[in-house]
Amino acid sequence: MWIPKPFTLIGGLIFLLTFSLNAQRSEGNEAVLEEIIDEVENFKLYDRKDYPLGRYLPKVYEQDAEFAEEKLKELERINLETLSETERISLELLEFSLQNRIDLYNFGLYLNPIQADQGFHLSLNYSIRPIRDFRGAKNYLKTLNDIPRFAEEHFVVLREALEKGVSQPKVIFDGYESTYNQHITEEYGNNPFYAPFKDLPSNLTSQQRDSILKAAKESIEKAVVPTFKKIKIFFESEYLPKTRSSIGISDTPGGKEVYQNRIDYYTTTNSYTANDIHNIGLKEVARIKSEMEKIIESVGFKGAFSDFLEFLRTDPQFYVTEGEDLLKEARNIAKQIDAQLPAYFSTLPRKPYGVKKVPDALAPKYTGGRYSGSYSSTEPGYYLVNTYKLDSRPLYVLPSLTLHEAVPGHHLQMSLNQELSDSIPGFRRNMYISAFGEGWALYTEFLGDEMGIYKTPYEKFGKLTYEMWRATRLVVDTGIHAKGWTKQQVLDFMKNNTALSLHEINTETDRYIAWPGQALSYKMGELKIRELRRKAENELGADFDIREFHEVILGQGTVTLPILEGRVNRYIESRNMAE
Repeated sequence: MWIPKPFTLIGGLIFLLTFSLNAQRSEGNEAVLEEIIDEVENFKLYDRKDYPLGRYLPKVYEQDAEFAEEKLKELERINLETLSETERISLELLEFSLQNRIDLYNFGLYLNPIQADQGFHLSLNYSIRPIRDFRGAKNYLKTLNDIPRFAEEHFVVLREALEKGVSQPKVIFDGYESTYNQHITEEYGNNPFYAPFKDLPSNLTSQQRDSILKAAKESIEKAVVPTFKKIKIFFESEYLPKTRSSIGISDTPGGKEVYQNRIDYYTTTNSYTANDIHNIGLKEVARIKSEMEKIIESVGFKGAFSDFLEFLRTDPQFYVTEGEDLLKEARNIAKQIDAQLPAYFSTLPRKPYGVKKVPDALAPKYTGGRYSGSYSSTEPGYYLVNTYKLDSRPLYVLPSLTLHEAVPGHHLQMSLNQELSDSIPGFRRNMYISAFGEGWALYTEFLGDEMGIYKTPYEKFGKLTYEMWRATRLVVDTGIHAKGWTKQQVLDFMKNNTALSLHEINTETDRYIAWPGQALSYKMGELKIRELRRKAENELGADFDIREFHEVILGQGTVTLPILEGRVNRYIESRNMAE
């Protein structure tokens, strides 16, 4: 009979004990992480039933920041080495999210719930949706009746911004009256918030129908219209006259630190200064302009670069005169892209999408966008096309816009993210990180060239002008908020380098002024994704598979750029080891 040597026996026992302890630690770490995630996801400062539109007073943000700090400290005690890749990513994303909740309060970022094209009162328009049943009608009525309190809490926040000298700049509010005047109606039935009651579902009883319509009339007349009158008075007699004249965030108290914080947040790293990004932008502008000039030469245009831009802005061949024609063209392009998707993606979203116009309330200061809808909702996603001021909506940029907002851009990426329901925590399914989401959407404009979506030199120029648009953002955002640029400097720089209409240039400039740092995320995210693709192509050579690469990019849903880079590097390493 074989008898183990003492050393071997002891060594085996030590191994088994160590293995057992490590397994326990691993299980312990997983359990702790799961518990913290559960606490964060279920954390409530108030009962949503009592406050259907949420709470926005400074004390709410303070309490939320305190909770985030507590959870962040607990996460720091977890050993990453014992976690799976998905768990590590969840931990890092939770840290990223919690830190931003702390920064939101510490840097006073909650004090500006309005922008040139967005705002607390404008966000209410998204609640105007079809009523499906009696319960839905009651919930919508609760929302309408909560509007007065919702507005009053925002008045408190905006007054504090004025007192601290960190309000939004006066220059962005030209025409702002359109954002509230439309809801101040003489007849309750003409109010946009009444629209869902005009088409009530057939599953209601006559008694239910009568009670809903009576309550709806009362809500519009006693809650909605009076509140929007107060909003009008507040903006026109109190807020707008006292807003600041300077446009850069660095001109406000503590503004330089705020801007660096936003750079770090919107690039998801702490690797860049404003000057770094400004210089990256200038290099990208020069590169893209060189490609543009090649297209100008190829179409035989005689004249300067600025003359060609003016030609694109004014020639009738590039514009339609009816909004429905623009929507039809967008739908046609969308279907062409749909047919190409299987060649580039092994996983496609289950949720379909439609194409419809941007709501009238948002149209004057909105380029275009999407509405993805929740995973559990019966509604489809929507690609929103702006039919306002058709002479500023050129056809040659429509392929790029469709790729970006619909597929394989935002709709595809965000829907896939939500559909990772069984493999990632709930907080990740609805998480949106601009550097990843916008970076991906801009990358898909580049991908459209490979798909053959751009049919004419002008559409290819449109792709470049959209890319140039995002490159100029790096220059002008840092110019505004770190280098003292005036609004006119920004307008001139964009006019001289992009083919955007003058209307779009003005509305975009107002957005950059009001939202420091966010405009950096698009190009910085796209540059990183294209860099990672080049690396994968160079190192894998003939073994590079575009569908496989896209699965790596999208497979863990929304992530930060450092997390994404780590995933691609591990993918390349594993593919090389498999050879």
